[in-house]
Amino acid sequence: MTIHDAEHIPVDRRSAIIAAYPEHEREARVNGVPMLGSGLIYPYSDESLAEPALEDVPPHWAKIWGIDFGYEHPFAAVLLAWDKDTDTLHVLHTLKIKGGPGIGPMQHAAAMKTVAENAPVAWPQDGHQHDKGGGKQLAQQYKDQGLRMLDHHATWPNGSNSVEAGIEETRLRMETGKLKVARHLSQWFEERRLYHRKDGLIVK
Repeated sequence: MTIHDAEHIPVDRRSAIIAAYPEHEREARVNGVPMLGSGLIYPYSDESLAEPALEDVPPHWAKIWGIDFGYEHPFAAVLLAWDKDTDTLHVLHTLKIKGGPGIGPMQHAAAMKTVAENAPVAWPQDGHQHDKGGGKQLAQQYKDQGLRMLDHHATWPNGSNSVEAGIEETRLRMETGKLKVARHLSQWFEERRLYHRKDGLIVK
């Protein structure tokens, strides 16, 4: 149940009630979203991040896929567009594909290419690992399927792979309106709501 279902609260009072809640508690108090562990990593409302799906992305906006190959969890891919004029990132599309017999790079790549075949693909460090069966690196397997894999795995400019640096940049973009997500991407919003810390540590 959300505050919008509480018919005894006049509609014209709801905005004031919502604004009075601390930012990190609003999703729990307004929409009934559980507060996990010692708190959400991104304590922002869906509404503050959501935007209508962009029907016509300007051709000069840079696009890139970010992927997570997945082992104990599903394969994931997110398509971003960067409006350099305003330095705003827009999440355009997401994929989440569970593993199983016959599910692998071929199926993942095919799904990505139907959305944005020519966008470059950023990939994590574990893409250097070799397939136990064929002996090829994971990143090479996806490249063989026609994806434009970047030459090197993703890093920060100093060569590090800091998760906390990524969290901080993402938080800053969320706070300043520099990260927007298509409203219909429910899987993205679900992942964001579940991303939390327990005893100060990220629960993966």
